[in-house]
Amino acid sequence: MKVILIADVESIGKRGETKEVKEGFARNYLFPRRFAVEATPANLKEWEQKKQTLKRKEDEARAKAESLAGSLQGISCVIPVKVGEEDRLFGSVTSQNISDALSRSGFDISKKDIELDAPIKTLGVHEVPVRLHHNVIVNIKVEVVRE
Repeated sequence: MKVILIADVESIGKRGETKEVKEGFARNYLFPRRFAVEATPANLKEWEQKKQTLKRKEDEARAKAESLAGSLQGISCVIPVKVGEEDRLFGSVTSQNISDALSRSGFDISKKDIELDAPIKTLGVHEVPVRLHHNVIVNIKVEVVRE
């Protein structure tokens, strides 16, 4: 059975592709979860129109992310934290702390967009990647200082 994927399905393909799948898989998994629709001539025509709209929106989002990346380039946010003996932090600096510091600087960045491998537990300057779009990543400097 031919289907049009309307969402990315890891084992099958990406959104917008037309794939040949088994009928049971399509009817029991893809259709109920709204991952795909049957590839009829009407659905193909509708999907082509929708694809153009999605491409335009994707291009606008990418352009917006690239302009934001340009303004974030070279930005440094300072996060004051309480420290104990031997400059050990009480707690750690998380992506939420970085997001709050960026919002105080005027940038609206979600904590989900900040790709922090592990919470920061030391004083100093740290490079933190921020994913603004699935192809646009910018590194910002986070300076953790004594409060």
